Amino acid sequence: MALQPSLQSALVIAGKYDAPHTLDIFLDYVCPFSAKLALAIDDVLKPLFAPEGKYAGKVKVIFRNQVQPWHGSSTFVHEAGLAVARVAPEEFWKFSLALFANQREYYDIPVSNLTPTQIREKLAELVADSIGEDKKAPFTDLLTLKSTPNGGVDVTDDLKYTIKFSRQNGIHVSPTVLWDGLIANEISSSWGEREWTEFLEKKVPL
Repeated sequence: MALQPSLQSALVIAGKYDAPHTLDIFLDYVCPFSAKLALAIDDVLKPLFAPEGKYAGKVKVIFRNQVQPWHGSSTFVHEAGLAVARVAPEEFWKFSLALFANQREYYDIPVSNLTPTQIREKLAELVADSIGEDKKAPFTDLLTLKSTPNGGVDVTDDLKYTIKFSRQNGIHVSPTVLWDGLIANEISSSWGEREWTEFLEKKVPL
């Protein structure tokens, strides 16, 4: 499916953008099932779609930010991912994995007494720890309120794009996976190498 050009270099996390088949994977950084699927992407799918992989040039994976507003911090963690996509697009997936690994720190109760500014500061520390201290200042600048009183931050438009994309495609929860534009309900966060291999053998002719 289509992807906003400014996000292509970051959110295509496996395979090449011009690959004929697409897995759109909608994940929420504070969803434990999304974290499980993220590990499968890293351990199973990325090697298969890499230049020397079995399905090189045939399939790509697009990370789709799935903000789930019933989790209070979901907006903030997805802002963080989108900010990294701008500051260091080549580090987007590395930061995403770090965020999934530390997701419990952003669950409802741990952040219940933090202000939005404090949550963003906490995320800036994760940026420094996971992808480099030099990324912290530009990341923080993108998440600093500095326009009108209700104007959002510098990645608000990117956040709106991801939310609108999910809404118009009827994506309600994470994780949700689309294969070539259609929801693949059979795909589960519990899938490992065997299940993914069987799925791809049915879908992709070699």
